[in-house]
Amino acid sequence: MKPFFRSIVLLLMLNTLAFCATSSNQIWDKGYTFLKFLEAYNIPLSVYWNMYAEDKELTAEIYAGVRYYTLVDDNVLIQALIPLNDETQIHIFKDGDSYKVDFIPIKYFKSNASIAISVQKSPYQDLIELTDDINLANEFVNIYKNAIDFNTKVLKEDKLALIYDYKYRLGRPFGNPEIKASLIETNRSPNFLFAYNDGKYYNERGDEVMGLSLKTPIKIKSVRISSKFSLNRMHPILKVKRPHYGVDYAAPKGTPVNAASNGIVVFAGIKNGYGNVVEIQHSNGLKTLYAHLSSYKVKKGQKVKTGQTIAQVGNTGMSTGAHLHFGLYKNNKPINPLSNIKSTTSVLAKAQKEEFLKIAKGYEEKLKIAIMDNFSGYTPNYFASN
Repeated sequence: MKPFFRSIVLLLMLNTLAFCATSSNQIWDKGYTFLKFLEAYNIPLSVYWNMYAEDKELTAEIYAGVRYYTLVDDNVLIQALIPLNDETQIHIFKDGDSYKVDFIPIKYFKSNASIAISVQKSPYQDLIELTDDINLANEFVNIYKNAIDFNTKVLKEDKLALIYDYKYRLGRPFGNPEIKASLIETNRSPNFLFAYNDGKYYNERGDEVMGLSLKTPIKIKSVRISSKFSLNRMHPILKVKRPHYGVDYAAPKGTPVNAASNGIVVFAGIKNGYGNVVEIQHSNGLKTLYAHLSSYKVKKGQKVKTGQTIAQVGNTGMSTGAHLHFGLYKNNKPINPLSNIKSTTSVLAKAQKEEFLKIAKGYEEKLKIAIMDNFSGYTPNYFASN
């Protein structure tokens, strides 16, 4: 069944069952797993163990803090929707006397908003107080991390303006906001940043400001990539479309695995289909994941440096052979590691730069108007731009 028609069927099911079933939304707790979820709703664990290996692996992508939805009738789970990220969700549903699991697109509404304020406490605190959106405040601070020292350069009454996209799902804010353009004036000097379609931020001249510094996590000259990153690849055997949120490096068991950049270990342990896993939080909202490890040498809270050995390649979890699954995330959203490895800053090609400068010019005028008009507040669709 095509995703569109499946969504229609889901809505019809919800309407039909609404008179006797209870729908609710909950927050996925830290340490909670898909197996624990099945146990909580008395669903046979065979539902998990009978899944394809690739699908078991995907269940490890569920992250703490995500909001998921359930429909329960007489203490029996009818269906549940559990997001993996902003685009894909797990759909588990009752089918007769058994349960089935599928991975379907997330339907959401996207809109625009703009903000222009005078700094009173700090950009971070002021944005949270105005929008009640900590993700937006974090993203703003992250994109300027390598451009402005907020502790010394930003003063009270300095101006800032943002244009960003936000998502709504089932009547609630969903996922992370996407800042399209921003301006902060420090000592009457404008500091612009604009998003481009490569997921990076550039100033008004087309120079990347927030450069990444990642290195290949395995030091082998002839390392073989057995599977690349994809948001919607056709599985060669299953003949179904499934995302692959990382890069797989085929390597012998015991091969040293190194930290791709400086950071702090935020997880070291077992994660469902990923087996032994290490996760490292870096600057700018970035996180790297190293999976299927035979063993690891770090613990949660430990600081690590670029190139430091943190683990060994293994075959744990739902793995069909020794390899390293390497994932890269920006605010819990998976992005392609290969686009960021060994690059400090990106340089736009001539055609790309011309396109970018045209887009940036339009945003720049809107941001300047917001500052000059001394607009203060939060207005959805103010200066909206698709």
